[in-house]
Amino acid sequence: MKIIIGLGNIGKEYENTRHNVGWMFLDYIEKKLNFKIEEKNKKLDSYISQIYINNEKVVFAKPTTYMNLSGHAVEKIKKWYKVDNEDILIVFDDIDIPFGQIRFKLSGSGGTHNGMKNVVQMLNSKDIPRIKIGIGGIKHEKQDLVDFVLEKFSKKQIGELDTVFDEAYEKLINFLDN
Repeated sequence: MKIIIGLGNIGKEYENTRHNVGWMFLDYIEKKLNFKIEEKNKKLDSYISQIYINNEKVVFAKPTTYMNLSGHAVEKIKKWYKVDNEDILIVFDDIDIPFGQIRFKLSGSGGTHNGMKNVVQMLNSKDIPRIKIGIGGIKHEKQDLVDFVLEKFSKKQIGELDTVFDEAYEKLINFLDN
């Protein structure tokens, strides 16, 4: 069993914002694989769905704890499904990576991302696989960090996200296969 968790914030005001790219990636997966992540599980503080990919159960989750407390939901999900850290893949935005670039890592700190910092803290480990989707660019260097990450993607960037998500999907499938 594998768990795929997209980090983001709940609420209409956060839709299509840079900080919600983890949730947006899971929306892309829903369309691609024709299922819905719509069951709100209060015990797990997340929207949850599970499907089989290549004969393996894969659980998808969108935490509802808001970004900075994402680790609380991730910890509950890990305990509920009784999986190891290496069976969890976290997908989130990274301001230190240029827009459109993807990085897959098996471990590391939370970096500048408060949601991932909380995940590392709550799981008491840096050994957590992750896909980091770049949202950085020249503009953010001249703007308040919080304002930048909570700003909506431009129409041009929204149009480019499918290509970005295609690459992230390949990384997801490699994670599931390995």
